[in-house]
Amino acid sequence: MIRDRQTDAPPVRTILQRCWTDIALWKRVLPALLLGVVVGLAFGEGATHLLWIGDIFVRLTRMMIAPLVFLTIAAGVIALGDPKKIGSLGARSISLFIFTAALASTLGVTLGLLLQPGVGVDVFGATPQTIQASRSIGDLLLAVIPTNPIKALAEGDTLAIIFFALAVGTAVLTLGARARPVADLITAGSEVMLQLIRFVIETAPFGVFGLVASAVGHNGVGVFINVSLLALGTLAGCLIQTLIVQSGVIRLMARLPVLSFQRRVIDAALVAFSTSSSSASLPIEMIVAQKNLGIRPAIATTVLPVGVSLGRDGTAMYVGLLSIFAVQALGVAITPLDGLLIVAISTLLAISTPPVPSSSLFMMAAVLSVVGISDAQSALIVGFILPFDRLLDMMRTVPNVVGNLTNATVIARWAGEIDLDRFNAARAETPPQAAAVSSDPRLP
Repeated sequence: MIRDRQTDAPPVRTILQRCWTDIALWKRVLPALLLGVVVGLAFGEGATHLLWIGDIFVRLTRMMIAPLVFLTIAAGVIALGDPKKIGSLGARSISLFIFTAALASTLGVTLGLLLQPGVGVDVFGATPQTIQASRSIGDLLLAVIPTNPIKALAEGDTLAIIFFALAVGTAVLTLGARARPVADLITAGSEVMLQLIRFVIETAPFGVFGLVASAVGHNGVGVFINVSLLALGTLAGCLIQTLIVQSGVIRLMARLPVLSFQRRVIDAALVAFSTSSSSASLPIEMIVAQKNLGIRPAIATTVLPVGVSLGRDGTAMYVGLLSIFAVQALGVAITPLDGLLIVAISTLLAISTPPVPSSSLFMMAAVLSVVGISDAQSALIVGFILPFDRLLDMMRTVPNVVGNLTNATVIARWAGEIDLDRFNAARAETPPQAAAVSSDPRLP
């Protein structure tokens, strides 16, 4: 019998899985990141022409943020099954995010005082930049409540979207069987968004390559010479916050092994580093939380979107460090009380900063004003830092994203909504990028 040779050839789908999707995401992203650095150094400004590749990935992820946040939070509230759990979950989540941000801000101020990165730095030749004026607590609270939910969705106003999603989810939950069709529609919509995430995340290595090549080509590694101590402090702060502080939170508050956690969040950390955006990293956080960490959807789909707006460990650390840099560069003497005020305002500023690259820089006036620095001087600091803030932003986004996953893990542990067998397994049973994520709370 003559054998048909065509049947011996593996199908295209099998080859694609073997050569791409079956490989852990971080094993694809890391080489792309390193290649981006090499290309950026080799071609210099010419590498900036590759930015469009990264921009496609960023636009694909940001395309999903508003509907993802709304649908997953609303579905997560519905999955809780009990309206009483919403208040408890919200209070615990917000308290934990504020606590870790305060630790990060304290770390940033401490590093600034130890390293003295601003001493001897001349910022007066920089071009002042327009900065965002500080807002009162009342204004911040009012901004959370949308006057037009559709406008909030269109503009990507994350806090307003979260508020509206919580309200809709609570209303559906309290109506019970009468709102079952709406609940099914929201749950199905959440599953569709999470499936779409699965597709988009496959493009991450290409996006990382384009973003990193462009950033290194435009700025160069030597860009940090003028602010070497600030860069060193930022790197040290990010490493300490991620590897020591957040690991301590996992160990002490969740009673879980640190190495398992750090190994399982590396995919999200690499995407965070390359995109410099917590919001753009949310899709991979959703997958990592459920497939790698075993966090059940009821927690993952509610805590993580909230953390996109409130989980700002890296930002809090950086704002605290940059504030000390500013007072040293401008020759302003501060008291211990001023240091405490910087920690407090940096924490509040961090949790209210939009999740977009370099946004914290343009809100610096709110922190520096408490130590007597004028808006004009704050604009000067921003103008000095802005040309090379991109690479600093890449570093501080990592503790933002890992901190979000840290707090979600703690909340899930407290609520009994984590699959410990999956968390403690030697490796994930299914690579996060190779499996669809379900928002059905009955699934492990």
